[in-house]
Amino acid sequence: MRIYVGNLKYSVNDDSLREMFSEFGEVASADVIKDKFSGQSKGFGFVDMPNKSEAEDAIQALNDTLQDGRKLTVNEARPRTERPQRSF
Repeated sequence: MRIYVGNLKYSVNDDSLREMFSEFGEVASADVIKDKFSGQSKGFGFVDMPNKSEAEDAIQALNDTLQDGRKLTVNEARPRTERPQRSF
């Protein structure tokens, strides 16, 4: 199951995101989304957990909790929608 994690502190990296979810079960991947130009975190990320019940436990336990003074938003990720090309 792919999990969206929002309102992350900008200092959170892939490893600390993985660690946050690993106490609930196996984590296949953990990716903090970064700005492609500056490399700065955008404050959200995605975690992939292969076991659905472990993923649901993690969502239940972490959603609306405080991490480093920020209230996390944790839920099942929605499928990515295609956005129209921007012209400059």
